[in-house]
Amino acid sequence: MLSKFKEKVQKLLSAEARIAHKIGLSPNVVSVIGLVFAIFAAAAYLLSLNQTWLLFIAVALFFLSGFCDVLDGILARTYDQETIFGGFFDSLLDRYSESVVYIGIIVGGLCEPFWGILALIGSLLVSYSRARAEAIGIKMMSIGLMERAERLILIIASSVVAFFWFPALNIGIISLAILSNFTVLERALYVYRAIKKINNKS
Repeated sequence: MLSKFKEKVQKLLSAEARIAHKIGLSPNVVSVIGLVFAIFAAAAYLLSLNQTWLLFIAVALFFLSGFCDVLDGILARTYDQETIFGGFFDSLLDRYSESVVYIGIIVGGLCEPFWGILALIGSLLVSYSRARAEAIGIKMMSIGLMERAERLILIIASSVVAFFWFPALNIGIISLAILSNFTVLERALYVYRAIKKINNKS
């Protein structure tokens, strides 16, 4: 849903990409840095039940992780460093980054475990459904409501509100669980129709 907006953001971050390139950061290194930020964000969530000020630290770190996710792609495209392995590596670390944050929220007692696990499963399957569809030649960009950018924004927004009203993060996770799994259903139907259309033409 926000994929087109993400492309505009990528153009605005060309200066940051230039700085990263000058200091010798490769796209893969930036991807690893993003994972490190996510791990620290998860730790902040884990400890924030009795220290709510840590929610702001978690939000800042999770935002920086998302920033790295955008920056590595810009670096790769701008400086001709795109590789098949780099794309695979970036996608792999994105899944780890997102998963570890969910685990921090769940284990930290910031949401109901059932909804947290359902949100984690839905988020992973949203990404998996895109990968599988594109492996058979069906483009999935902007298909579905809860792509990674939307999920990140929902968690960050819920976390900020939770500083003032603690149940907000649990509500955000419940919303994410429902919407991400609905997105998986949307993508499954889209792929089914696309395959059916291809078969009808042949």
